[in-house]
Amino acid sequence: MKATTHPSATARLQLHKDFTLDDAAAVVPYLAGLGISHAYTSPLLTARPGSMHGYDIVDHNAINPELGGEPALRRLVAALRAHGMGLVVDIVPNHMGVGGADNGWWLDVLEWGRTSPYATFFDIDWTPPDSSLLNRIMVPFLGASYGDCLEAGEIRLNFEAETGRLAAKYAEHVFPINPADYRMVFGDAVAAFTPELAQISSRPSAREAGFKMKAHLRERASTADGLVALSAALNAYDPARVDGRGRLHAFLERQHFRLTWWRAAADEINWRRFFDVTSLAGVRAELPTVFDATHALIIRLYEEGLIDGVRIDHIDGLADPRAYCRKLRRRLETAALSRPEGVPTGAPYIVVEKILAPHERLAAEWLTDGTTGYDFMDQVSATLHDPAGEVPLSDLWRELSGSAISYEEEERQARRLILRDALSSELNATAVAFLRIARSRLSTRDYTLTAIRRALVEILVHFPVYRLYAGLVGRAKTDDQVLAWAMAGAKRSMRAADHPLLEQIGLWLGGEPPRALPPGARRRERLRGIVRFGQLSSPVAAKSMEDTAFYRFGRLLSRNEVGSNPGHFARTPAAFHAICAERGRRFPNAMLATATHDHKRGEDLRARLAVLSEVPEEWAGQLRRWMRLNASLRRELALTFAPDPTDELMLYQMLLAAWPPELDAADEPGVAAFADRIVGWQEKALREAKRHTAWVAPDEAYETACREFVHQVLDRKRVSCIADEVAAFAGRIGPSGFINSLAQTLLRMTVPGVPDLYQGTDRWDFSLVDPDNRRPVDYQLRQAFLSDAYRSDTPVGHYAWQDGAIKQALIARVLGFRTAHGKLFAEGRYVPLEVTGPAGEHVLAFGRQLGEERIVVAVTRLSAALLGEERHPLVPVAKWAGTRISLPRGWGQRGAVDILSQQKHRSTPSQVGELLRTLPVALLQIG
Repeated sequence: MKATTHPSATARLQLHKDFTLDDAAAVVPYLAGLGISHAYTSPLLTARPGSMHGYDIVDHNAINPELGGEPALRRLVAALRAHGMGLVVDIVPNHMGVGGADNGWWLDVLEWGRTSPYATFFDIDWTPPDSSLLNRIMVPFLGASYGDCLEAGEIRLNFEAETGRLAAKYAEHVFPINPADYRMVFGDAVAAFTPELAQISSRPSAREAGFKMKAHLRERASTADGLVALSAALNAYDPARVDGRGRLHAFLERQHFRLTWWRAAADEINWRRFFDVTSLAGVRAELPTVFDATHALIIRLYEEGLIDGVRIDHIDGLADPRAYCRKLRRRLETAALSRPEGVPTGAPYIVVEKILAPHERLAAEWLTDGTTGYDFMDQVSATLHDPAGEVPLSDLWRELSGSAISYEEEERQARRLILRDALSSELNATAVAFLRIARSRLSTRDYTLTAIRRALVEILVHFPVYRLYAGLVGRAKTDDQVLAWAMAGAKRSMRAADHPLLEQIGLWLGGEPPRALPPGARRRERLRGIVRFGQLSSPVAAKSMEDTAFYRFGRLLSRNEVGSNPGHFARTPAAFHAICAERGRRFPNAMLATATHDHKRGEDLRARLAVLSEVPEEWAGQLRRWMRLNASLRRELALTFAPDPTDELMLYQMLLAAWPPELDAADEPGVAAFADRIVGWQEKALREAKRHTAWVAPDEAYETACREFVHQVLDRKRVSCIADEVAAFAGRIGPSGFINSLAQTLLRMTVPGVPDLYQGTDRWDFSLVDPDNRRPVDYQLRQAFLSDAYRSDTPVGHYAWQDGAIKQALIARVLGFRTAHGKLFAEGRYVPLEVTGPAGEHVLAFGRQLGEERIVVAVTRLSAALLGEERHPLVPVAKWAGTRISLPRGWGQRGAVDILSQQKHRSTPSQVGELLRTLPVALLQIG
């Protein structure tokens, strides 16, 4: 087949030093056999050495050498093209890796300050309220206070003979010295260069003088005597001596950077980070020079036909997501005109990593193909939850955890915590931006920084989406609604005297279009305030929800997933149909995911956990029993028990949901290995929750007690060991979980959109949060199965389900059919089908139609009541008696073939019992 730029199915591959581009090339035949049209990789550009994810890019102008560099990329593309496939790559326009010694742009800014040609590349406030940071950059990379590190001799002045560069060093971090200050260290050795360097305002000549001076120093250092003399000059700054330490401190105070303890970043950092990660600095992609410098290689790769599309990481971190996406599309479409003969044709494929609130829709005017699929992951999962389980599970959570707080309140509390502790400096910077706006008018100049900060906190606490998208022309109606919601919440929690300020901030946030102001400083300040607010609300949402509240509210953890709102328990089939039909109209090429590199729980783990919504009473009895059996194992600490009820309840859900289908409870080594994986999840969960321990201040006593609790409850030496009961209950709900898994897998491949297969999820995926979900994948096993078994016409239902072979067969069969009928899936109308009869609520069905081509898809849902004690994941035919699918006029009279069972029908069956006789899912080709 000939590849096109738009995928019909993608496979996400996580690249790193242990799985390179050449390793990816080796699995291309398998992906092609599975029916994948495009490999879809994690970032390819040069990242920090040893990076396991690639999002800490340090050089935008080269393919990561740890992945094999550009030669390896070309080998991968050649392998893909040989199989008629394409390549989509992840790009990271929002931030770069900083610190260390490997980001040349960042090091240049530390060296030259505001005169560096890269000073505008990073989002730095050179005139912050703290006067000690005027024209300086805070570099909070010290492991302890500055004074302690200096006294311990951990900060030293270092001369690099091979480069001629003078720099301060701390651990792996390098901080280049201002060339104008070399004279203080080397005196006469660099005196000839001092006049030019002193004229920093004439930057080009100063930089040239700096380069010449370093070349001169390199030459001097090339002789033994010269090196000794230069090294001796550093002795005066030796921190081991009191006078040397004082001299070194005074010298460092002259630099364009200020060394600080890492803890200071949360309060005073004067540059934008990725969330609260100090090793990732925000990049100003909105500036043409920055866009060009950070996208030149990506655009060249597209122009040369090496890539066919991009996934844009963290789109909400950019100053103007809409403008960025439109510009990128224009640039790629221009590059497409120069693509060589024989490479895939068509418009560039562009999807964005965007978290959408339940009521939020991606703007078509961004000119993207859609999102990366977090929204679908939520929609399909919610449809597999029983709404009847919401009340009993809510009551159970309140009873056993002792917490009566709703998820919405939990999230608001988390937002206050994040704004106070993790993003305080970003909040301050945003408040300062609005203070500058206030000071520009006499009518608003009396609003204080404290009052503005207080108002911003309340708006952000009640903010219902990730961000606004206001700009020069103001706000769209959808943004008006979002802000009105936030303002209403803020007014309820603020005193009436502050309400006028809230209203004023609403005007500053696009209520008064900035273009109404004359060009100049006031317009720039207004736009800057809007941008700062958007770049703050997004990380506040992510850190508060995904990285805090999701680990505090544990009613049912299958709903605590990236892209989901745990407060929204379930979705009806009618709502699912409406969303799918809308996607087919607006974004037919949007990516559809059920697992990602960022998920909290594997897709099949979530599918099993969802079954608890169908059996809340059974689950309640089991939970109470386990808590009673293990009460003596909880350790009493000074302020709490470890684990406390909240953490214990979440642990039991994870033990049950992640229990491997093949694991025998009597297999002690296997159970121990499973416990180690759970402990890895637990540590992250406890720290993300920030209740008893945290990443910034781990409580070793609490974590140790919780870790020991896990091993003890699974220890067969204990009479009350619950391993057998966990395995038994997993076996009890497992068949319904497998049905959910097959249902979401088939839905992902047949509803409007482009199905994405995350690495390793072509068989059962009971992975936990990263790094567990990024473990190596056994592609040899998968290839062997595909080669030995799938190529026959064996019905999918004949493959083993315990090891996931049935899932892999299902994927291969459906993707093969999808490849042969690409236009139907790309353009076909989505037709919701009504299911009637006694078990009608247990089936979701729809059709796809394009001209005379028609298919019917049906999946089982909420199967626990129908299965009863059945241990095979297939509802007995008798349970479907009287249940039928209402087919559109004319569809039922045609012959049909079930693509999965290979069964042929003289007329399209409408009786569910006939349709789902051998599998819990069906795909009928009509006519």
